[in-house]
Amino acid sequence: MKTVAQLLKLKAHQDVFTIGPDQIVLDALKLMAEKNVGALPVVEGGTVVGVVSERDYARKMVLAGRSSAGTPVRAIMSAPVVTVGPSEGIEACMSIMTESHLRHLPVVENGQLLGLLSIGDLVKEAIAEQASLIRQLEQYIRGE
Repeated sequence: MKTVAQLLKLKAHQDVFTIGPDQIVLDALKLMAEKNVGALPVVEGGTVVGVVSERDYARKMVLAGRSSAGTPVRAIMSAPVVTVGPSEGIEACMSIMTESHLRHLPVVENGQLLGLLSIGDLVKEAIAEQASLIRQLEQYIRGE
């Protein structure tokens, strides 16, 4: 299986968009819509302090009757944040995400945000690796 660093290099869109904890939720929603992403790492002083997602918005804003224009991201972000390093394996990331009920996993090395993995990124890679293994086994069976 590939490492997180290898997977990040393969991602079509390697840009990581972030938001500050004191910015308002409406700004986060606009940025997510503009960049077509479902979550943003929340960064303060260069450190990832949380993640804000569409799920956070739905559960902590809409259902709570809060105003997007007057609420800081800090109030709805998921924290403390769970992160992984670039040398972590894909299977370990899938396990972390499953056990922690996460859909997005920031990749951090020496305090520096390197990227953001989604559950979709990991599933796509797992399927590709399984397909490759099947092809290799079929070739072995055929004696190729």
